Amino acid sequence: MQIALAPMEGLVDNILRDVLTQVGGIDWCVTEFIRVCDRLLPAHVYEKLAPELGRGAQTAAGVPLRVQLLGSDPACLADNAVLACELGAPVIDLNFGCPAKTVNKSRGGAVLLKEPELLHAILREVRRAVPAHIPVTAKMRLGFDSPDGALDCARALAEGGADQLVVHARTKVDGYKPPAHWEYVARVQEVVKVPVFANGEVWTLEDWRRCREVSGVEDIMLGRGLVSRPDLARQIAAERQGIAFVPLDWQALQPLLQDFWVQAREQMTERQAPGRLKQWVAMLTRTYPEATALFTELRRETDCDRVARLLGIPVSEAA
Repeated sequence: MQIALAPMEGLVDNILRDVLTQVGGIDWCVTEFIRVCDRLLPAHVYEKLAPELGRGAQTAAGVPLRVQLLGSDPACLADNAVLACELGAPVIDLNFGCPAKTVNKSRGGAVLLKEPELLHAILREVRRAVPAHIPVTAKMRLGFDSPDGALDCARALAEGGADQLVVHARTKVDGYKPPAHWEYVARVQEVVKVPVFANGEVWTLEDWRRCREVSGVEDIMLGRGLVSRPDLARQIAAERQGIAFVPLDWQALQPLLQDFWVQAREQMTERQAPGRLKQWVAMLTRTYPEATALFTELRRETDCDRVARLLGIPVSEAA
């Protein structure tokens, strides 16, 4: 069984990847998507979104990082995949699941699920271009506005050369509204010969149990559930191993929040950093009542020194 941290644009950047993988239970993670249009991107684009490439394509905790590309031009995606491999990417992941309107309007993400032939062509070109020892994987939704074509899309990706599929069990139109249709993950696994990961609406250990029962797959990719419950991967891993694990309480989470803030101040502008912290704390309110009180204090705060004090960090350490 493997547990992966999902790529979430605008949320799971290198800082949050670093902090969440420190908690444990995560087998691999993925970059935010790198948008590929009609040219070979410069190396600094990859290095900015995936600074882990400079340290063996791993987070500080030693968790491997995959590079995700998004686009619709098979040849251009193939060229960029080769560059990513040259920069150290151990796995190339292709995004066919992003539901954002701006992305879909420019023929990226989930809108490509309307064109199984194009999915196949993209996988074929990327697979041919990258070294044989580099896996090529794909993340998809069940479809654009209907799951009726999910099996055709999955076959197209697998037959095109995907070594693994992650299936977000909702359509583009569903967005992130519950429920996730895990039963379709089971159907996908029946028609492809590559490993399939379930994704979508797993917020708790009990959700994972039900997802496994309905989908029939062991492997899972966790997104918002892991961001809002940072030890969810460890809880799942512990259950699979038959060992006891005491969930992290709010106090145990404080070093993670502090680490996140220190890194945010180092890597972001003073205007950007508070917003990223608030984004994470807002998601933590789903699991931790104490996060609601902290978010209330942070909500209108823009001064970085005062934010540090609210987190219990001496200002000299946070600057």
